[in-house]
Amino acid sequence: MDDPELVEFATRLFGLARSGQTEALSAYVDAGVPADLANDAGDTLLMLAAYHGYADTVRALVERGADPGRQNDRGQTPLAGAVFKKEPEVVRALLDAGADPAAGTPSAADAARMFGHDDFLAWFGA
Repeated sequence: MDDPELVEFATRLFGLARSGQTEALSAYVDAGVPADLANDAGDTLLMLAAYHGYADTVRALVERGADPGRQNDRGQTPLAGAVFKKEPEVVRALLDAGADPAAGTPSAADAARMFGHDDFLAWFGA
């Protein structure tokens, strides 16, 4: 991205995802911003919202077509990020959206085992 205005706009969108500003972010996606917009590390709006614990934003993005299983450039999934951050409401929202606990590196199931999150493992059927 060479256009400074475009870079600033994208940065603002990723900030909305990180801070759980669901209404504003949803309005941009409804107006045509791709629901799976990703930054230079492959982190999508959904990944950032999930990692920072915003279940409402996660649900809104999924409703607008964001892929709950999309991996970033390091092979991490939004579900694994939510497990790592121990965000049960986000984990539930992603599972309800069809996220696969066995996908990614490490997978959400691996992360749950690694950190002793037995409650998540039970949800995963692992």
